[in-house]
Amino acid sequence: MILPIVAYGDPVLRKMGTEIAADYPELEQLISNMKETMHNACGVGLAAPQIGKAIRLFIIDASPFAEDQELSKKERTMLAEFKHVFINAKIIKEEGDEWVFNEGCLSIPDVREDVIRQPKITVEYMDEDFNTHTKTFDGLAARVFQHEYDHIDGVLFTDKLSSLKKRLLKKKLEKISKGKIDVDYRMRFPNAKKR
Repeated sequence: MILPIVAYGDPVLRKMGTEIAADYPELEQLISNMKETMHNACGVGLAAPQIGKAIRLFIIDASPFAEDQELSKKERTMLAEFKHVFINAKIIKEEGDEWVFNEGCLSIPDVREDVIRQPKITVEYMDEDFNTHTKTFDGLAARVFQHEYDHIDGVLFTDKLSSLKKRLLKKKLEKISKGKIDVDYRMRFPNAKKR
């Protein structure tokens, strides 16, 4: 089932997600719905807060990046296979020289900005079967992970922008929260006027 994606301004996007256990109600169905919702919106990641649930769960399918011919063959192959469910994830280590990449977010449609992140991370997480994994990701895989991880900590990519950029985006962000934007996927707007 395709779920509505929560728009910028909704308080759930600012909540610290709570950890979940294997007995979380209808978890398998929730993950399935999140995958369908993400693909319907042409996203490469989706965190539970973006569908209104303040829990530490997100999914990633970075395979659309694998079509980018500017990337090395090795990175394209790795991104094609980067499809994971992350439960109760923790970033253990971030390393390397920070790099800039233009990011967007399904909860903040039509806004894309350069964000600085470190290129290599080591993480610990559980998969959908609650098996624990420790992995290292780098490049775009690390970036997508960091973006979705921020969501379960109540952080948005716009928080990482300069004060000037934030001021320049203020009106656009207000319009998004009021639903004054055209999107081709289902959304829930926190400040939309009732008709």
